[in-house]
Amino acid sequence: MRVMWILVFALPLGCAAAPRSAQVALPPLESLMASPAAPALRDHFHRDTAGGGLSEEALRELITTPVRVTPGARLGVIHVSTSYEPEGALPTATVPLELAHALEDAGLFQVATEMSTDWPADRGLGGLRELAARYRAEYLLLYRHRFRGSDRTNGWGWLYPLVVAAPFLPSQTLESEGVLEATLFDVRTGSLLFTAFERARGESDETPWGRERKRRALEDSLLDKARKRLADQVVEKARRLVKKSDVARAEDPPTARVAKGV
Repeated sequence: MRVMWILVFALPLGCAAAPRSAQVALPPLESLMASPAAPALRDHFHRDTAGGGLSEEALRELITTPVRVTPGARLGVIHVSTSYEPEGALPTATVPLELAHALEDAGLFQVATEMSTDWPADRGLGGLRELAARYRAEYLLLYRHRFRGSDRTNGWGWLYPLVVAAPFLPSQTLESEGVLEATLFDVRTGSLLFTAFERARGESDETPWGRERKRRALEDSLLDKARKRLADQVVEKARRLVKKSDVARAEDPPTARVAKGV
């Protein structure tokens, strides 16, 4: 009996003397809630990639690889159609010339030249790369513009029943709005380094005769006013890209610069 009472009193003392190292220490709940979540690295939107021609590995490589412009590279400026094919029409647009001069004057490339589309080449992206190879150009600046127009009868139209010379009054208001677009294309990787848009809009009161000719004149006037603004945008974006490329190259270790041929 005496032995049993000794065991009853000794059991709690033995538990209290358990080593502290065996106890599990849990961090406070606040610290668990404050810890940053890991960034998402996997695409969960499988519907977005269905049928795409780019593999997951290629997508990750292109997005994570830094964008760099080769120093002293050659650049070609080419007018493309709505499907980014070489424009085969007579090259009367003056915007590509403005872009080429602005980039060459900025000293960002060895040479910036307009490109002729009369050389034998395929259509589409393959044709653009073939023309770039003929010009030994590592980059292409793809230019295009698009306009849409409408017309309406203005206040002069109310005088038609009263004035004999009504057909010669500027009773039609022609409206036109468009977008000038320039995209820097890396020929080697197929990457689009940037796109610059310049919007243009205008209207003109005209007589009812020769409406299409007058609309083309209005659009030419809008192009002439917007080309300088587009060139300024392109030069600024290219200058930022070249500057960041220079900084990144300076931070590369010497062995990496030798391997890249820089």
